[in-house]
Order: sequence, then structure tokens, then C-alpha cells
Amino acid sequence: MNFDIIDEITEIETIAKGTGVRELNRLRKFYGLGNRKKMKGIARIRLSSGKIRLAELHWYEAHGIGKKEIKRKKYLE
Repeated sequence: MNFDIIDEITEIETIAKGTGVRELNRLRKFYGLGNRKKMKGIARIRLSSGKIRLAELHWYEAHGIGKKEIKRKKYLE
């Protein structure tokens, strides 16, 4: 992750859950068992260059484990 999230993530949606998550086996291997969801949302981020941008973020989440592997998918401005 070459950015920092500087605002709260808003407009959070579930993209996939349970067996619908494509990388379920890899996630279980790295982070353990959990009820997995792939999520998306919007937040302001600070890039390594110092620029602040509004971006769509995707991540994996599980109860008791939290957000993992946050990725920037696209800029919105």
C-alpha cells in the first residue's frame, strides 16, 4: 500500500461474501478462518508523492480479523 487513508471510508458496499470471494483459500492460509467479505468504499487518500486524491478502495474483511489488503482501484476526481 503506497498511500495513507486520511478520511473515513464512506459508501461501503459488499462486493462478494463467503464462497463468492475468489481468493478464499489464500486468505484463509494467510489470515486464518473467518467469514470473508470483499468490500469497496470511497475515501480521500494521500499518495507517496504527497498529493491528496479521492479514490475507490477495495479490501477483504472478516469478523475478528479486520480489513486486509486495501487496494486503490481508481481515482474519482
